[in-house]
Amino acid sequence: MFKKKLFVVLSLILVAAFALSACGGAAPAEEVAEEMPAEEEAVVEEEEEMAEEEEVVEAAESPGLQMEAAAVVMDFYSEDEYLESINWTDADILNPEAPLYLQSLLDNKVDTSQYQMEPPYDVCFSNAGVNNTWRVTGYVTMREQVEALRDEGLINNFIHVDAEGSDEKQIADIEDLLAGGECDVLIISPNSTNALTPITETACEALPVVVFDRGVQTDCPVSFLKTIGGYKFGYDGAQFIVENLPEGGDVLALRILPGVDVLEQRWGAALEVFGDNPQLNIIGVEFGAYSNPDTKGIVADYIDRFGNIDAVWMDAGGTAVGVLEAFEDAGLPYPIMVGEDQMDYLKFWKENDLTAIAPTFPTFQWRTAVLASVMILQGEPVDARWVLPQPNVTADNLDTYYLPDMPPLYYALSGAEDLPNWPDAWMELDTTKYVDVID
Repeated sequence: MFKKKLFVVLSLILVAAFALSACGGAAPAEEVAEEMPAEEEAVVEEEEEMAEEEEVVEAAESPGLQMEAAAVVMDFYSEDEYLESINWTDADILNPEAPLYLQSLLDNKVDTSQYQMEPPYDVCFSNAGVNNTWRVTGYVTMREQVEALRDEGLINNFIHVDAEGSDEKQIADIEDLLAGGECDVLIISPNSTNALTPITETACEALPVVVFDRGVQTDCPVSFLKTIGGYKFGYDGAQFIVENLPEGGDVLALRILPGVDVLEQRWGAALEVFGDNPQLNIIGVEFGAYSNPDTKGIVADYIDRFGNIDAVWMDAGGTAVGVLEAFEDAGLPYPIMVGEDQMDYLKFWKENDLTAIAPTFPTFQWRTAVLASVMILQGEPVDARWVLPQPNVTADNLDTYYLPDMPPLYYALSGAEDLPNWPDAWMELDTTKYVDVID
């Protein structure tokens, strides 16, 4: 799609340049027509017709892809990383005998012997927030892993600071943690990528750092871990729509917010797929801010404007049920749906026999971040770029991941089933019950 736009611009420039040079730059149009040889005039007419055809193609492109919300922040998008991520989809797991939350697709171990110390350890965690359901499930999984390690005598204090979705607060939080000198290791889940890069580099100078979930633009952390990531999430959802709408149809794309690396990568990957499939009409690209009422309202508005919508692509599925309820309220058939592994969506899918997929960004990585921190302090090698597997929920495995006894806001890929308090701690997701400092 990007290349087509460039071609159109260059074609118009060449046509204009050709016409200007043929005119001599000064003669009136009537004189040019008289003086121009017939063959040259035919060439110009052909070029002009081609340019007009290109303009028609450009004007006919999906209206949603012309919207401001359809722009990708290219600081966070890499064609090489996109292709690498898609290749990882079929890559062999290097340690298949390990539990899912400790598996790896990339071998790039680093020596951590310089950080080795005697337990128990004081672990600090700077959290972007527990401000959506995915993050709540992840945080509870993390804290239950901490409790298990406390029982083993490996962790003492676990100091958690919540940035509440604010870059400024998270930077101040990390500054306070560093000034306090109470951390043996620092885990960071960045609120946004660019803003947290400088303070992460400052932290790396003082102690070992583990970054997970969203990334930063520096390789100073001892380990940056997450599942395959945003590119795969975005690609898998968009490709599912293509496969189920081979003749084309109207597609609505819903995003959370701009400027977060993993979200830009999800949308950028989807844009690659949609750009290669012009039979699809992307009617809109909208930000819903992970708000169920806002997202449902956006969908209802598009239904009012366009009637039935064939498919909905989402860069995060926490509000997927709200999307589906908007179709239900309008008395329309459910669309081909891209959601996530949140239990309310899987339940809706199961009960309504949707044509659907749930790309995942598994919450088990919250658990991995704690385990990686302890490994570093024990002097065990860890991957500098720890790439964890990233399964999709599909019609074929829906019955495996749909757990009807779990609460609606629970995410299926928590990887928590072997923790001591499973499933009780996840039945009522209470993030306030944990004690940070025990002595």
